[in-house]
Amino acid sequence: MNEYRTHTCNEISLEDVGKKVRIAGFVQTIRNHGGVVFLDIRDMYGVTQVVTSGKEDEVDFASHIPIESSVSVYGTVRKRDEETINLKIKTGMVEIFIEEIKILGKRTKNLPFEVNSDQEVREDLRLKYRFLDLRNDRLKNNLLLRAQVLQYLRNQMTEQGFLEVQTPILTSSSPEGARDYLVPSRLHPGKFYALPQAPQQFKQLLMVSGIDKYFQIAPCFRDEDARADRAPGEFYQLDMEMSYATQEDVFSVIEPVMYNTFKKFSDKKIPEYPFPRITYKDAMLKYGSDKPDLRNPLFIIDVTEFFQRCTFKPFHNKTVRAIKVHAEMSKGFHEKMLEFAISIGMGGLGFLEIQEDLSYKGPIDKFIPDEMKKELLELADLKVGDTIFFIADNEKRASEFAGQIRTELGKRLGLIDENVFRFCWIIDFPMFELDERNQIAFCHNPFSMPQGGLESLQTKEPLDILAYQYDIVCNGIELSSGAVRNHDINIMLKAFEIAGYSREHVEEKFGALFNAFQFGAPPHAGIAPGLDRMLMLLTESDTIRDVIAFPLNSKAQDVMMGAPGNVTYDQLRDVHIQVNIKK
Repeated sequence: MNEYRTHTCNEISLEDVGKKVRIAGFVQTIRNHGGVVFLDIRDMYGVTQVVTSGKEDEVDFASHIPIESSVSVYGTVRKRDEETINLKIKTGMVEIFIEEIKILGKRTKNLPFEVNSDQEVREDLRLKYRFLDLRNDRLKNNLLLRAQVLQYLRNQMTEQGFLEVQTPILTSSSPEGARDYLVPSRLHPGKFYALPQAPQQFKQLLMVSGIDKYFQIAPCFRDEDARADRAPGEFYQLDMEMSYATQEDVFSVIEPVMYNTFKKFSDKKIPEYPFPRITYKDAMLKYGSDKPDLRNPLFIIDVTEFFQRCTFKPFHNKTVRAIKVHAEMSKGFHEKMLEFAISIGMGGLGFLEIQEDLSYKGPIDKFIPDEMKKELLELADLKVGDTIFFIADNEKRASEFAGQIRTELGKRLGLIDENVFRFCWIIDFPMFELDERNQIAFCHNPFSMPQGGLESLQTKEPLDILAYQYDIVCNGIELSSGAVRNHDINIMLKAFEIAGYSREHVEEKFGALFNAFQFGAPPHAGIAPGLDRMLMLLTESDTIRDVIAFPLNSKAQDVMMGAPGNVTYDQLRDVHIQVNIKK
């Protein structure tokens, strides 16, 4: 017999009535009812009620056990009295009559917050005492779901013939979009390892190695700012790569994996695959975002040319986008939408309401010539009861603002279906973009294959070149980026040359790939859905930290372990580091 328990706290049932059993767990509640003490004992699996006799010493001992102490209880299972039956828990028909209770781990400090309750607790306090926070059913269930999803993903990939391979954690620094975490070398003074931002180069090298289909649940390390859907420091992704594969081959693998996983672990509706495919250009026009929430039925249209012919000067020489909504709106609603528009940096928010006689009512009605009013009705397919909002700025900002207005309208008007997962692919990303210095830079993954290959790089304007890059998006959350990889050394060199990198730079920073691609590299493609973001959606969590066991806070600190922290002079000396902090 196990020294501490014969059963877990969800295993006791009516079939055990009359049996001697032992359970172990945390004391969740203590209730003294007329000289008899009831305790709820909780472990990872459930809750069992135990009850003392009426003996004074037993009552006194049990009633003074600190809540959340760890105990072991031995006794006889009996059926509960009718008035104490609790059908909300699995063991609610029975209880254990205590013959022996031992304190295995006594709580000796005050609880920083009430464990296993829904009370609001400051996040920094929750993270400092994460070991207590994880006793909460909600977080515990998130971890259980995480383990189940991980196993299910592994099974699906293995069934499709993918080989799980672990890639290194200590690697070289390379410019891949975010800041590296650097690790100084003891054996090689002045040199550093870097933690991988992703297994990008290793997965491609595996393809060159002849590993036909690879996957792993990969840890990724990026020194970047936190967001609600981004964990600072580290995160995990379902990393995969396929040889002799096209974009279509990747889609055919990942779509059933995503569909089956969300179908299995959620009761929400999910439309069958294949998932809709939206070009980057259309996404930015129709949704104002490259990660559109398709649960929102609103669309954005371009009315730039129309307003260049009107007399409303604030719209002249600007990109003008419009959003049509069919809903009743009060004056107060318009005022609140204007406040929101100003809060995100817009100069204002024009609108028109369509009246019974198809006339307009709104602040810019007088600037639309009578002979053009019917044209706008047809252009925007306006009907009685519609309201149309207008957003004007330069093309980039007009698109972004329109996307934010679309999202806000969807939320405020209750248009977003909360009971469905809507997936889509965003495809045909630009290969290049202008950076903040107005210089040509890679738009997405620099290792992507340009559409049209070397010829497009040689003959097209850089900003007109599209890449075989794709994102999978669900409910407005980008789950993953992927691409058909550039496996040709000449295409690789030309692409980096356009982005301002010399052959020497490519050879230095991406030496392994540069070398490997000269040894008969197969065409290959891949993707890497973010595990933490998937779980955030499945658990309906507001923050990604609620699906990670021990996350860093928004400032990339582990307040429980005290990281990052100071190290000793000897430790620094061993790795040839001298710290000079400017005050």
